[in-house]
Amino acid sequence: MAGKRPNFLIILADDLGFSDVGCYGGEIRTPNIDKLSRDGCRFTDFHATALCSPSRSMIMTGTDNHIAGLGCLVEWLATPTGANPKGVKESQAPARGKLGYEGYLNERVVTVAEVLQDAGYLTLMSGKWHLGLRKDKSPCARGFERSFALLTGASNHMGWEPQLEDNAPDAPKMFSMNNPLHMEDGEYVHKLPDDWYSSDSYGDILMNYLKDWQRSNSTSEDSDRPFLAYLPFTAPHWPLQVPQEYTDHYRGLYDDGPDALRLRRLERLKELGLVGRDVEPHPVVADEVPEWAELSAEHRAKSARAMEVYAGMVECIDHNVGKVVNYLEEIGELDNTFVMFMSDNGAEGGAHEANPAFHGGPMAHLQRYYNNSLDNLGNKDSFCWYGPRWAQASTAPSRMYKSYTTEGGIRVPCIAKFPVGYECPVPKGGITHKFSTIMDIMPTCLEMAGATHPAPSYKGREIVEMRGKSMVPWLKGQANAIHVADAVTGWEMSGRAAVRKGSWKAVYLPSRKYGPSRAGRDKWELFDLDKDPGEIYDLSEEHPDIMKELLKLWDQYVVETGVVPLNPALGEYIAATEEQMPDDGWMQYEFWKKGARAEPGKFFHTPRRFDREGNRVEYVDGTLEKV
Repeated sequence: MAGKRPNFLIILADDLGFSDVGCYGGEIRTPNIDKLSRDGCRFTDFHATALCSPSRSMIMTGTDNHIAGLGCLVEWLATPTGANPKGVKESQAPARGKLGYEGYLNERVVTVAEVLQDAGYLTLMSGKWHLGLRKDKSPCARGFERSFALLTGASNHMGWEPQLEDNAPDAPKMFSMNNPLHMEDGEYVHKLPDDWYSSDSYGDILMNYLKDWQRSNSTSEDSDRPFLAYLPFTAPHWPLQVPQEYTDHYRGLYDDGPDALRLRRLERLKELGLVGRDVEPHPVVADEVPEWAELSAEHRAKSARAMEVYAGMVECIDHNVGKVVNYLEEIGELDNTFVMFMSDNGAEGGAHEANPAFHGGPMAHLQRYYNNSLDNLGNKDSFCWYGPRWAQASTAPSRMYKSYTTEGGIRVPCIAKFPVGYECPVPKGGITHKFSTIMDIMPTCLEMAGATHPAPSYKGREIVEMRGKSMVPWLKGQANAIHVADAVTGWEMSGRAAVRKGSWKAVYLPSRKYGPSRAGRDKWELFDLDKDPGEIYDLSEEHPDIMKELLKLWDQYVVETGVVPLNPALGEYIAATEEQMPDDGWMQYEFWKKGARAEPGKFFHTPRRFDREGNRVEYVDGTLEKV
């Protein structure tokens, strides 16, 4: 294979916890992912963002989500800079319309698919996109030659939709925005097959694309065309659903509850050398839901069944990973393929039933249209999640879970198998504790492919450089790590913040009145991750000099990326944008409304956009100009 350019297979699970796969300490059966780990290496210090679409934007662009257009649209809470700005209500969304918060991949970035397609690669995608709802924001518009994409953030995994009664109002957003909205090669899909299941179907579709590629290569004069294949599952994101045969494998396994599972997982992580023997796990934080012993027998049975379904969903992902990887091995392409498997964030720990807002329309809709009886959980007409205690069994020893900028929300499992010619410094089947991020994927692929990032411009528009780092120098022995020892990385999600330099990490969590666990302390905290990976002991008073340095680095990160919730001029910005944009004005396509999927164009919008001062702006000839 000397001289051949490598193929790329990027596999992404949705809301997979750190220890949910077997090679990371989980009891869930994942033989194909485990085999990948034996042929490659496992990362213990690999980081995404704390939420689905922001992480996906970073895979695609190699830069920060706040630059790429997927800064999170959040409610106003509190900020590290002080009290709530005058006149700002808690229900307002401060990021609406701002550059970097468009809700889709914006014009300032170029994708790995666009660059590799220009370099002669066949670019393929099957799975969850979550980076834009219209054709001009879809995979086919951002470099994918073939694609079958779930455009939204979640979907019924079996393609089922409840038939609302005549004259019934639109379903609450949690359910209406769960309707399956797919696009194939630029055209909306109006009906899914009757036997649809997300993980199986996405795997089969990518397999068909790869088989077409193999046939084309075998009959074409240009038989060496490499591929980029992107397989982003929407499982195990809620609603928890999977074919029954997978759930049956786990009957009774979780009857002793999440705390017992957490202890088993932690011990296995220690045995595997993925965490230190003396690691101290962060205590479970889940005050909004009862402890296991306080639940009724019926509630415990349903909770354990939800975890059984979740385990089945992970095993089904593994089955489909195996289909694709084994096919590449059969046709002799696996050795020349860079394979990465990871999650987009930590385990999902939301306790929707504990939110007072859920007990109105959403709960009534759930009870009327879905069947959450014990024997039906996991089927197409059920709708359940598993909550913060099971999530923290998956993320331990780390603190919290998805949506948090603590390690439980942003540290994810990652397995890499490198192509021929790129021997990992870690022996096959080994572990690396080197720091890396999801932004490093694109620069690594480009360097391996011999492609160059086109910044500062691409097809007539201004674009930014990548912020990630290529792994190639580390793989070739030219560097002893992927990032320098004192590398600085920032995160922000829903008003939660973090900045890290080396092993030192500063974290800010606002307190919440409702929603996820009340874990915030409304102050910056400081942790030494080398000694305290569970982020338990705040060292900000013991090391004020380090705290001061990290806060300056945080300010620099805000300036570089355009983070809004911590911007000192937030109050004025909110006032300027609120006057100009209605509540849902940032939505490109109101696909959940009646008739929207039959005649999509009637429900399209072109959202208004604003600069940091709240001025209206639009793109003109590739540059931003005030309106």
